[in-house]
Amino acid sequence: QVQLVESGGGLVQAGGSLRLSCAASGIIASRTNMAWYRQAPGKAREFVANIRSTGTTVTSDSVKGRFTISRDNAKNTVYLQMNSLKPEDTANYYCNAQFGNSYWGQGTQVTVSS
Repeated sequence: QVQLVESGGGLVQAGGSLRLSCAASGIIASRTNMAWYRQAPGKAREFVANIRSTGTTVTSDSVKGRFTISRDNAKNTVYLQMNSLKPEDTANYYCNAQFGNSYWGQGTQVTVSS
């Protein structure tokens, strides 16, 4: 059974930083395309960043230069380092794994105050 558990969200002031974690079980993160998405109230879920099994990363233009996705193979965990946070980054952040099917975590809330 595949499980993705996000953590690390919280309330932070604009300009601050947070690091989100996605602990995976039932899959091997290093062999799976993993991604972060976010969804703000009243808006569609949007892509933030992904890391392929090859290690290649892609980051959306809206967060490029501020957010970094990475992976710790030993911990089977994917991270999203978020720097220079803006109020518009406020959203529920979800971890996603593409392994045959698409799997989602329960999300972790990030709130950035101005």
